[in-house]
Formats: sequence, structure tokens, C-alpha cells
Amino acid sequence: MSIDVATIGVGLTAAGAALGAGIGNGLVISSMISGMARQPELEGKLRSNMFIGVGLVEAVPIIAIAIAFMLLGR
Repeated sequence: MSIDVATIGVGLTAAGAALGAGIGNGLVISSMISGMARQPELEGKLRSNMFIGVGLVEAVPIIAIAIAFMLLGR
């Protein structure tokens, strides 16, 4: 059984994307919680900004996975 180099590349890309998304989401949510602890009256604004940040953080790994699978199909 032979494993293709492209398959290993897709696996590494998926692992890197998952790791990066996890770290990014952790930083965004951590910052939101510490900001909410300092100024509880800004909870609504902080929460909406957090959702925008999480969406942007999640977009990059999804694009990376899509490109990796497109290159695998070549």
C-alpha cells in the first residue's frame, strides 16, 4: 500500500487548519470574556464583535481545506 505525497499534504493542511482555528477561536473568545469582565455594560457589543471575529477566524481554515482537496483531485 503506497501513500501518495498529495494525501500527506492534505492531511497536514487539515491538521494545521484545525490547530490554527482552535488557537484563533480561543484567543477571540478569551479576549471577549476578559473585556466583558472589565466592562459588563458592553456585553452586547462585545458579543456581536466576537461572532464576527469567530466567523473570520473560521473562514480561513475552510478555504485552506477546500484548496487542499481541490489540489488532491488534480
